[in-house]
Amino acid sequence: MSLETVDQCPVCNGRIFKPFLVCKDQTTTGETFHVEQCTFCGFVLTNPRPFHETSAAYYQSAQYISHTGKATGLFDYIYLLIRKFTVKWKYNLVKPHLEKRSLLDLGSGTGTFLQFCQTRKVEVHGVEPSREAREVANSRHIPMFESLDALPDIRYSVITLWHVLEHIYDLEGTLASLKSRLNDNGIIFIAVPNWQSYDANYYKEYWAGYDVPRHVWHFSKTTMTQLAERNGLKVKEIIPMKLDAYYVSLLSAKYAAKKFSFFTVIRALWVGYCSNRKAGNNMNYSSLIYLLQK
Repeated sequence: MSLETVDQCPVCNGRIFKPFLVCKDQTTTGETFHVEQCTFCGFVLTNPRPFHETSAAYYQSAQYISHTGKATGLFDYIYLLIRKFTVKWKYNLVKPHLEKRSLLDLGSGTGTFLQFCQTRKVEVHGVEPSREAREVANSRHIPMFESLDALPDIRYSVITLWHVLEHIYDLEGTLASLKSRLNDNGIIFIAVPNWQSYDANYYKEYWAGYDVPRHVWHFSKTTMTQLAERNGLKVKEIIPMKLDAYYVSLLSAKYAAKKFSFFTVIRALWVGYCSNRKAGNNMNYSSLIYLLQK
């Protein structure tokens, strides 16, 4: 499949990139992709990457559970178990900001989070490009749209992107659209992997947080803050996603191991624990949630 080269950094407009890592697509094709770093601001990106028009092919896998909602193996069951806990946790995070009880979720998958919010009397809308995932969500009576342009012309108290921004090709256009749909006192919640975490540095090219080529951008606290400010938003707060260190470490260990064993599982859980413990000093958790406002 043909690839396109990114020639300008979306954070600082820099045009010089240096090699960072070479990673393998562990989910669909087994292809190898290059990850590069901007020499000026340090932003990390998959480069070259699939053209946006053909990128959907890399999501066509039974392993991509957020689009199917069906468990086909041990890691899928672990994911679904964690999701049962995190859905309520996410709602409790956004609840204090739902002054007008209106919420938009971008990259909603099958709509599990939105369904939970509906049971709490929140007016919800979701955006999900995957037709298969939208059909599942619509069967649950969740208002789901294919794109931001298809949404009704209203503003929201809260907009959420749970591990979505790293997939979005047009960062500037998307953030501008979200900003225009946000109430004056509204909050955008953006959760993304953090390549400066201990587990990322431990597993290197096998770190599941890179997830090439579906993840086209790879964020740190510094570059996420710079991107927000560049697009007229400011970081109000940063919240860790501590469970991610364990799940991502388990998945990374699976990718790295020639033979997955009980010892591998214990080692991965230990790496997740160490990652959270070390992050207590510098906030470099495996995944971080950024609360942005105008």
